[in-house]
Amino acid sequence: MRILALDGGSSSLKFALYATSDAVGRFFMRGAAENLGPTNSLFWYERADGNRRVLEPPVPLEPLAALDRAFEAVARESSSEIDAIGHRIVFGGPDHVAPTHAAAHVLADLERFVPFDPMHLRTQIDLVRAAMSRYPRAKHVLCFDTEFHRRMPNVAKRLPLPRSVGPLVRRYGYHGISYEYVISTLGPLAEGRVLIAHLGSGASLAAVRDGQPIDTTMGFSPLGGLMMGTRPGDLDPGILLYLLSNGSTASDLVELFSERSGLAGVSQHGGDLKTLLERETVDVHARDAIELFVYQIVKHAGSMIAVLGGLDTLVFTGGIGERSAEIRGRVAHRLSYVGACLDPAKNAAGERVVSSAESRVTVHVIQSDESLIIARKVQATIKP
Repeated sequence: MRILALDGGSSSLKFALYATSDAVGRFFMRGAAENLGPTNSLFWYERADGNRRVLEPPVPLEPLAALDRAFEAVARESSSEIDAIGHRIVFGGPDHVAPTHAAAHVLADLERFVPFDPMHLRTQIDLVRAAMSRYPRAKHVLCFDTEFHRRMPNVAKRLPLPRSVGPLVRRYGYHGISYEYVISTLGPLAEGRVLIAHLGSGASLAAVRDGQPIDTTMGFSPLGGLMMGTRPGDLDPGILLYLLSNGSTASDLVELFSERSGLAGVSQHGGDLKTLLERETVDVHARDAIELFVYQIVKHAGSMIAVLGGLDTLVFTGGIGERSAEIRGRVAHRLSYVGACLDPAKNAAGERVVSSAESRVTVHVIQSDESLIIARKVQATIKP
């Protein structure tokens, strides 16, 4: 059986092809289209043997064009039919709490949730429909980011609003497929009080106790929680009222909060953290953006640690969490009060465990593999 995992994000499309027998294991090939949009995108793929190909020259790619590139790469490298395709869907609403076949009525139901997260969900539904058109004989399975957090305590899902706003308005949580991978990778080490920091262009924290989700920073939508690459994170509702009363429309706010806030808004130089770190010593706005980003991570981490009642394990994942030793170091330094202490050499090398021998908190760096989790979910869903 061949399973293709598709992971459409806010600025990228990742894909991975798995050949399965009894269990989903190592990928046969994988790749990604990065920096999607009007600027030049990078498209690459590699086989399991390490043979890597980057398509030159870089050209602007929109998500559907990137999907065509992915399908072409898969067809080029594999002569076998694709039996099933797993699709990452960022939001499943209150009813879709487990992987499900991409039936017409399910996609129609998901359409009504696009306003929850227009940045992701509109594109992801379009990608599903395009993939179903290209591979009509394959089984298509939807895998929801919100599934992981469904087991949070009810108090963590509630919002302090009247019931008249309706049952849809509550906290859901996101990045769930990434968190599920981290927990599966930790295995027995997931016992105890675990804080996972998924830091990337989208960023969130999750508090997990003995493998069970307790709380998370993203709530109703992926705009909330931590400051992110282009998203603001939590805001005083009065700010929205102020902007609306001064002439902003709902469309204006979607654009402001999805594309022009966060690191990009504060720095006035874009949301790429690596670039901002390079400019930090000469650009006060870049320095302000990084300082606020770290501050917000530490502040929200404090609330998650309080909910957990302490901390045994800290995990960094996501593009920034996996690659930026500088940010890991700054965050861990600010969390020294709970016993987190990094080994500078291990941190610089990006080793799997970067905490020092005297650290009371074990600190891990785990490269998340959401595609593997998607493939496993697909196999479990279609297995007779």
